Amino acid sequence: MVTDHISKAPAISPLAVRDRTGSVSIGEVIAVLNGEINGLHIRRAFSTEVAEEITANFTHNPGLKERRDGVPGQYVGASHYRTSAAAYYPESESVRPFVEALFGDFIDPVHGLFDALKRELHKRNIELRLARSARGQANICRAFCWSGAGLFALEPHDDVAQVSNAGDDSEISAVAKNTVVALNFYLRVPEEGGNLRIWSHKPTVVDRKSQGVETTGYPYSLGYLEAIPNHDFQLRAGDIALIDGGFIHAVTAQSTNGRRRLLLNNFLGFARPDLVLWWT
Repeated sequence: MVTDHISKAPAISPLAVRDRTGSVSIGEVIAVLNGEINGLHIRRAFSTEVAEEITANFTHNPGLKERRDGVPGQYVGASHYRTSAAAYYPESESVRPFVEALFGDFIDPVHGLFDALKRELHKRNIELRLARSARGQANICRAFCWSGAGLFALEPHDDVAQVSNAGDDSEISAVAKNTVVALNFYLRVPEEGGNLRIWSHKPTVVDRKSQGVETTGYPYSLGYLEAIPNHDFQLRAGDIALIDGGFIHAVTAQSTNGRRRLLLNNFLGFARPDLVLWWT
């Protein structure tokens, strides 16, 4: 008997994207949470003046650190990536003053979106809150910029693998069964490049194992992705982007002689039908 050893190609997943200009629609945010929209780009969602003020607060922030998780760049805040719940929540508490220092007395887009979404979900008998444990509570966002160079400023990855492997003591692991939404607020972008690219592919556990990224979702090889269609969001300061983090995505190479990419980032998703969690 002859055995067929032909490798299975990555499955193509339909990709529903929306790209528009204007204010944030909470209905669209909920549509991303529900998996009805996989990528949402809102141009000029907040003013460049606000973006510049938060950027200045980031640059001079006493909590500014160099990343040590394999992704080059600087950050203010805490990340659940490659971090146990036992370490993540105490770190979130310790850096909270630095995160709060990113915002002055002005109305900022992160708190504005969080509060508006909380009100709308409450009308639907759904609670929205920051993820927490006995050791503390998540921050509302994390700020970070890139200093890396190469074909991608941030390699192709998915966000579900890390959430799935957050551990039994972390309540965010329940979100991995639903849509893990990555939410970015862009403060500064390079003159050229630095686009958000999303591929029409949601990897399975088997797919991740084939790439050796079953616990991190990072990075997928270019050979694995070469036959999969993709979509680029071309970003500017003041833009907001939400994507279904289960789809593989990356940041394209950016110009080397311009401004480094700087954004505010967080994640959210349904842990239960009546509970949406928000974390970094």
